[in-house]
Amino acid sequence: MTEQPTTENHGRTNLATITYVHGAGPATNLNPETASPSLGGQTATADQAAVVESARQVLQGTLGTAAVEVVEKKDFDAFDDRPLIPAWMKSGEGWATYAGVFYRARLRGYRRWVRRQRTQYGHAAQFRRGARRIQDWAQGFEGVQLQALASQAHIAAKESRAAARAARFTPGLMKKKKEVALATADRTQTVAMSAIAAHKKARGDRRRIRTMRMGAAYGPSFAAIGGGYMQAGWFGASSGMLATFAGGAFAGRNLISEETDWTTDWRSLGDGDAMTAPMLDKSFRAAKVIGAEESLGIIQMPMLDARGAWSTVVDLPPGIPAKKAMRAHAELASAFGVEEPQLTITKSKTKGARAGRLELYVSKELPFTGDVAPGPLLALEAAANFWGRIQIGPDVRGLPISISVVERSGLIGGEPGAGKSASGNTILLAAALDPRVILWLADGKGGGDLEPFEALCEAYEGMADPEAFEEMLDAAIADMKARYALLKKLGKRKVTEELANKYPQLRQKLLWVDELMLYTTDDECGKSITKKLRNLVSRGRAAGIITFCATQKPGSDVVDTSLRDLLSIRWALRCTTPEASDTILGKGAAASGYSAKSIESEMRGAGLLWAEGTNPVLVRADYYSDEEVNLLLEKAYQLRKAAGTLPAGPPSLADQLREKGDADAQVLAVLVDVFGAYDQAVKADDETAAVDWLPGSVLVDALKAAGLDITPEKLARLVAREADEKKKRTWEDSGSALNGYPLAAVLRTVEAKYELTA
Repeated sequence: MTEQPTTENHGRTNLATITYVHGAGPATNLNPETASPSLGGQTATADQAAVVESARQVLQGTLGTAAVEVVEKKDFDAFDDRPLIPAWMKSGEGWATYAGVFYRARLRGYRRWVRRQRTQYGHAAQFRRGARRIQDWAQGFEGVQLQALASQAHIAAKESRAAARAARFTPGLMKKKKEVALATADRTQTVAMSAIAAHKKARGDRRRIRTMRMGAAYGPSFAAIGGGYMQAGWFGASSGMLATFAGGAFAGRNLISEETDWTTDWRSLGDGDAMTAPMLDKSFRAAKVIGAEESLGIIQMPMLDARGAWSTVVDLPPGIPAKKAMRAHAELASAFGVEEPQLTITKSKTKGARAGRLELYVSKELPFTGDVAPGPLLALEAAANFWGRIQIGPDVRGLPISISVVERSGLIGGEPGAGKSASGNTILLAAALDPRVILWLADGKGGGDLEPFEALCEAYEGMADPEAFEEMLDAAIADMKARYALLKKLGKRKVTEELANKYPQLRQKLLWVDELMLYTTDDECGKSITKKLRNLVSRGRAAGIITFCATQKPGSDVVDTSLRDLLSIRWALRCTTPEASDTILGKGAAASGYSAKSIESEMRGAGLLWAEGTNPVLVRADYYSDEEVNLLLEKAYQLRKAAGTLPAGPPSLADQLREKGDADAQVLAVLVDVFGAYDQAVKADDETAAVDWLPGSVLVDALKAAGLDITPEKLARLVAREADEKKKRTWEDSGSALNGYPLAAVLRTVEAKYELTA
């Protein structure tokens, strides 16, 4: 308790604060007379009396100023190093209580450990992660390099086989081409051998490195288990296995950051992901090609080639034909995350192919949009061989596609700007570079695309005149009949290369019709042109006549189905509708997944070529610029000139007059020749000069020299002159003016008498 005086007393000393502690009594006076009784052990009445007596002494001032024992305040939060163990804990009951608490805590901990084992934090899961990490480290990344080298070796070997086959079957008569083919085969064989050697070396290095890492990863575990068994039997082996388990669990104590699973997150080739078996299954299911519970059979694992494209061979589930997947071309392209032209689906043609086996090829980028490589015809040193295979261009894999046109005919179609002229040049230039081929060209466009070939043509129609084209067809049919007559006389059924080389009348003839629509849709000649063209296509193949037609609007009114079905080579460039594509490729092609409408506008010159095999192939035609076309045609002109196969050209006006057989026609023919001879002599000195008048004496002398006895009077009656044309003129060194005849009067007489023009 604390005591404070109620009034201020300056004669006394201030009291200190006294704190009673259990077991201690109040401060006492120094006076021994009265001693305060001890509070401990007293009754309540005695304690109260002692307190009252103490208070009385304080009020009377009898309490002296003797030193008072002050008890310091204890800090019960300050402890020494000794453990705070209550005394009761050392008893039997305390030890039992502590043992119960420890048991329950350990039991709860064990139960938590058991529940944890079923999660990814359990020891078994840790050991699995550790084993996976150790296996991944031991396996390494050498397999990626080995796979790339294997792909390169496979491609190089395939190219080497193709080059060797081409060199083997190239005729020995074509020496330059044979040498080029042999050099190409040798070079590709060297590249293939180097690629195979690199693949074998990489495989050996991978085996050696993996062996070393396998020993470092699994050697200690096998040593611990085997050594423990040798030393202590099964107990030692168990200890080694436990140590191995502990090491694996330690290695897998941290979680592995897994990549996104295909089953929970959609991924596609368009996003740069790899082609895998689960992705193929999910894509075909999304396209409704296979059922939700069905899977594909992987025949060839997905591979990445040097162009960054994926390829694989798969088997559809039993009962599902390949045509179902081909019809779902657009759906599969969407499932793969690529454009339709990037996905190529074909029936496998390898050994062991079946109705449900497909070959998939997915390009990394949109094909046929990059730079165009130089055409192969530019590298030719000798003449081409139109009897052999003609290279058209590369496919989506970059492999060259070639066709044979012997006993064939073709149709090229597409919308304006799709690249028909450039595509047609691949065939026309190959025919022009073979001096044995006879060219008959008809330009229904009249735009001059075929004009550079005119000098090489035996027949050329460039005015877009249906009547002139019909006359050309009549001449072609007459030539076809003459060819069959010669074949019948020789006892042969069809024209071969040997026969064509032996008999010039049987040389190959290429009839090229550009913009067929102008001719077949003509009101007067359209039906007859279609009929004659169908006759020529159906019967002219065996006679060595090859017909190709090109049109911008391949509708049924342009290309009659009876004519289209006879054209065995179809090349569908970009079209605006699937129906237009079917007009070229045939009915049902678009429904089967082959539609030229899916060709993008950036893919100029690309088209679906259906020439050989059961399915069309997407091909981009080799491109030749105008300068390259002129260069090749100049080379073709020289080849034909050296071979003596240049066309004779249209007959001159003088030759046409001589063919009339009339005496007056013979006279006029000599007059035309004389004017032509003088004109050429004058142009030798001056190209701009021209001779349009000659004296009558010169003409009469020329007629007598030609064996025609004609007088000046008879000549004057034959060649009628107008009044101003009868004026006399001076001639060369003659001092006097002479009578003469202008060239215009001679030509006017020829046109009036025989309907012939210069």
